[in-house]
Amino acid sequence: MKQLIDRIKKVEHGFKHIIEVGDSMLGDKAENHFDLAKGFLSDQSYQMRMLGTYLLGQLSIKNPAAFKLLETTVAADQNWRVQEMLAKAFDYYCKTIGYEKSLPTIKKWLSNKNPNVKRAVIEGLRIWTSRPYFKENPTVAINLIGEHKEDESEYLRKSVGNSLRDIRKKNRELVDRETSGWNTTNPKIKFVKKLIEK
Repeated sequence: MKQLIDRIKKVEHGFKHIIEVGDSMLGDKAENHFDLAKGFLSDQSYQMRMLGTYLLGQLSIKNPAAFKLLETTVAADQNWRVQEMLAKAFDYYCKTIGYEKSLPTIKKWLSNKNPNVKRAVIEGLRIWTSRPYFKENPTVAINLIGEHKEDESEYLRKSVGNSLRDIRKKNRELVDRETSGWNTTNPKIKFVKKLIEK
């Protein structure tokens, strides 16, 4: 265990090494993975907090407490790399449960006050229309993302613009129909629309 932890603390970029270590830990059935993950979230090293987030994502399917920690403790983390891992964890949850079946959870997270929680959904499911259910229902994805076009958080609005731009590549007419009625005198909305049409 100590060797695995020392290894990930030395690597500054990427997710692959953290996922490999996480999978190795999950292979040890004698270990209490939930308590381990919870402990990692308070580590000074962002790599360890990323590892904790990854583990919680893997455990979240069968452990509601793990899923709740993602939405609360992990979403409060100030490190952007941890937030990227949160987005991956949320997508893993939806993919495993099924995207259509996850819709109530997607909507719940998108209504959260914390922009990191909302961003985990919008960023995690990119490219939305390459995911099952949303591939057949692109307007559902467009509407869910578009609702956040004037969010206070520029960080979140950037994710909104980038996600809709992704979708627009194959569904130009649908995205343009959504954005045609937007009030671009609002600088927040104008910012998002510029990103979409970039």
